[in-house]
Amino acid sequence: MFDGRFRVEIERVVRPVGKLLLRTGLSPDHITILGLLIAIGASVAIGLGSLPLGLALVILSALPDMFDGALAKASNSASQRGAFFDSVIDRVSDSFLLGGVAWYLADTRGATAAVLPFAVMAVSSLISYQRAKAESLGLHAKGGLMERAERIIVLCFGLLFGSLLWWVMWAMLVLTTMTAVQRFVKVWKQAAVAPVTAQKQEVRRSRRASRRVRRDDYRERFARRRRLQ
Repeated sequence: MFDGRFRVEIERVVRPVGKLLLRTGLSPDHITILGLLIAIGASVAIGLGSLPLGLALVILSALPDMFDGALAKASNSASQRGAFFDSVIDRVSDSFLLGGVAWYLADTRGATAAVLPFAVMAVSSLISYQRAKAESLGLHAKGGLMERAERIIVLCFGLLFGSLLWWVMWAMLVLTTMTAVQRFVKVWKQAAVAPVTAQKQEVRRSRRASRRVRRDDYRERFARRRRLQ
């Protein structure tokens, strides 16, 4: 929800940061990996009960997730490989963060309480799979009440008010499940009324992807020649 409404404004704000990062010699993948390392640190802090530190690290880990794309655009190195890598690392980061919450809840509320964050992680993975599968069929599955940005915001709220973290996780599970249902219904309706159109869209998408790959290869070769000069 936030991703769709505020993406353009966020990209406008972080664009100058991407140009500054370009001077450091770092690649977008380096920034992505930095975000993962911070998320791992956040998960450990949360698991050990240092919720304020965990909150600060969760917020800090979200910054590289914005800056890697800005750096990729500033360096003309945006590619399907980078987008794939960034998406996979996002899933890994989420798993660590929710694992840290499970660790904390197991210590404070008993071992069975750890099931709740893992349930959130399972439904979140279903949401990601729905989008990936829908797009592979030429359909659309974006949107919903609880996408990744909303989940991070709700998690931060729970860490800010530690005594409410248990109930915040329950709310996240309910809203995430609602999002999964929303996406299922959205894709189900599209597939029912336009199966042929979806196939045509898939063909067009494959052709566009091939053109992007050729364009990205050209940009990489051009950038490599510039560096050698």
